[in-house]
Amino acid sequence: MGTPMFLRKKRRVAAVALPTHLALALSSGEPAGRWPSVLKTQALAICPGTMNAIVALCHFCELHGPRTLFCTEVLHAPLPQGAAGGASPGQGGPAEEEEGGIQMSSRARAPSPAEGASAESSSPGPKKSDMCEGCRSLAAGHPGYISHDKETSIKYVSHQHPNHPQLFSIVRQACVRSLSCEVCPGREGPIFFGDEQHGFVFSHTFFIKDSLARGFQRWYSIIAITMDRIYLINSWPFLLGKVRGIIDELQGKALKVFEAEQFGCPQRAQRMNTAFTPFLHQRNGNAARSLTSLTSDNNLWACLHTSFAWLLKACGTRLTEKLLEGAPTEDTLVQMEKLADLEEESESWDNSEAEEEEKGTVVPEGSGGRELSQCPPDSSLLSDCGDWQPRKLSVFKSLRHMRQVLGTPSFRTLAWHVLMGNQVIWRSRDVDLVQSAFQVLRTMLPVGCVRIIPYSGQYEEAYRCNFLGLSPHVQIPSHVLASEFAVVVEVHAATRSSPCMAGFEDDQSLNKYEFVVSSGSPVAADRVGPTILNKIEAALSNQNLSVDVVDQCLVCLKEEWMNKVKVLFKFTKVDSRPKEDTQKLLSILGASEEDNVKLLKFWMTGLSKTYKSHLMSAVRSPTAPEPRS
Repeated sequence: MGTPMFLRKKRRVAAVALPTHLALALSSGEPAGRWPSVLKTQALAICPGTMNAIVALCHFCELHGPRTLFCTEVLHAPLPQGAAGGASPGQGGPAEEEEGGIQMSSRARAPSPAEGASAESSSPGPKKSDMCEGCRSLAAGHPGYISHDKETSIKYVSHQHPNHPQLFSIVRQACVRSLSCEVCPGREGPIFFGDEQHGFVFSHTFFIKDSLARGFQRWYSIIAITMDRIYLINSWPFLLGKVRGIIDELQGKALKVFEAEQFGCPQRAQRMNTAFTPFLHQRNGNAARSLTSLTSDNNLWACLHTSFAWLLKACGTRLTEKLLEGAPTEDTLVQMEKLADLEEESESWDNSEAEEEEKGTVVPEGSGGRELSQCPPDSSLLSDCGDWQPRKLSVFKSLRHMRQVLGTPSFRTLAWHVLMGNQVIWRSRDVDLVQSAFQVLRTMLPVGCVRIIPYSGQYEEAYRCNFLGLSPHVQIPSHVLASEFAVVVEVHAATRSSPCMAGFEDDQSLNKYEFVVSSGSPVAADRVGPTILNKIEAALSNQNLSVDVVDQCLVCLKEEWMNKVKVLFKFTKVDSRPKEDTQKLLSILGASEEDNVKLLKFWMTGLSKTYKSHLMSAVRSPTAPEPRS
């Protein structure tokens, strides 16, 4: 017999959000052969997978000590010999039920004397003479319960003891430790223990009411054993909630039986009236009662099988592997800050509206009051907050596409102004074309440097936006047209087909336009320009690089220059170094040219508040005193 799948460690995973809840249905009203629909949950269809573990129910017997009552394990290989007889289709017996992609079956059959003898001699569990009614779950000859997960071809098998000797030893040791030494204060509650050799265990001990037991209660535990410590720790909140639900169901059923028995024949008064004799000698043969008797549920073990199988399935699907790429980028931090600001602003608007409704105030017409529910589509209020999300447009497919449409000289002029932080104005009747252009051009800048007004009916100043879309009838001030800090892209109707469109497919929408790029200070053809612009153009002109590769190159270039920005910010704004030292630093960074310095200063405005506050707090924090000699 090979090594069980349980003994192989699962790859490290990162915990994610919990998808569904556990709907337990441990009811005694189910007809024979029909199991409750515990496995019918959305978690089964999320991701094929399972938790590589064993879940078991244990009991502390007053005669025989800690015993394993019922356990569920996962099989990725053919079924063991003892359970295979009940799993083959087409045999007689109780009906199968298929729910949530898992097919459950339980076919108890009376084995032949030879089978019974061989099973008893080879079973790793305790002998029948060492077991009483209280520490036995399934009847003799019962093959156990089997669930088939059709999505993953995995089988969940439940029986009293694992068939594999090594697994039996691990479960047995975990059972003993769960009910003896590894107990939390109060003897009822969750605890974690284990080691690399015998596995790691999540254990939750609890009491079940029994009118015939010493102290009127019996001690049980539910344990989950796995060889992966990190996996089990990540699953702790999930396991605790679901196992606690199973325990509550069991205790609730047992409490009803206990109260009914106490009402009919109070045991406390009967014991007090009985002459003192050793308690164990007073017990009759029915004192060691089974859990089915304590809960008055004949379908208890089938219900526990479905609960344990669901637990293994759901616990595996809720954990997914993630690639951890280190600290978040500046773009990520800025996006998170903008999202938090938007949520704060929306809450403040909601609160102000609620207050006005409570006060019953009415804003008279012409009083200058602003109606909060109306916001023109060309308004710049939302764009200033950075919440403008471009629509999925495909007019300009990429930077390379825009470069070939505009032409290399015009694109270089436009890209230079974008990287320097100058105002980029697009004037066109086609709103989709303007927004598509902004969607492509913004990829050259950090998120914190982008301020877009997608389409406006009037000119907006440069301090409000560095990307501005205008309709053709809007007049641009003359000082802006003559300024070296602005570039205008005029989109006119084309008089003839542009030759630069040759070689493109699905570009008929752009054939009807002509693009004129103008600025008060045109970029000279022989101007070196910022280093990042030269690298971007080299990547765009290299036809061996796909569009996706160029996008990744652009991400790496932005990260490289944002790191230089961080160094310069700390050097100048936090440490307040002199200009001479700053020039030396720029030379070391390879950014001593004029265009590179302007680019770094503009990109410095895109640093996240989190990074700036972190640096400032580090400067303000007291330093440790130097040790005295």
